[in-house]
Amino acid sequence: MEKQNVTLSLPKPLLKKAKSLAARKEISLSELLRESVEEKVREASGYNRARARQLRLLEAGLDLGTKGRGIDREELHERR
Repeated sequence: MEKQNVTLSLPKPLLKKAKSLAARKEISLSELLRESVEEKVREASGYNRARARQLRLLEAGLDLGTKGRGIDREELHERR
């Protein structure tokens, strides 16, 4: 996989905490940031797939069990 360097600007307190977290996990700061970005991208793409699936279901509609019964509106609402 080809890599590209990026410049990132973080507040000093956040950077200090991130370095500390990376050290506790025994990984580089670069690796910690890469993992975080990958997780965010995964979450976003999972949401988009789920949204698309639900929109397809809405478009198709739900079977309420009334198809093919041959009941017209008047008969359906007939009072007995």
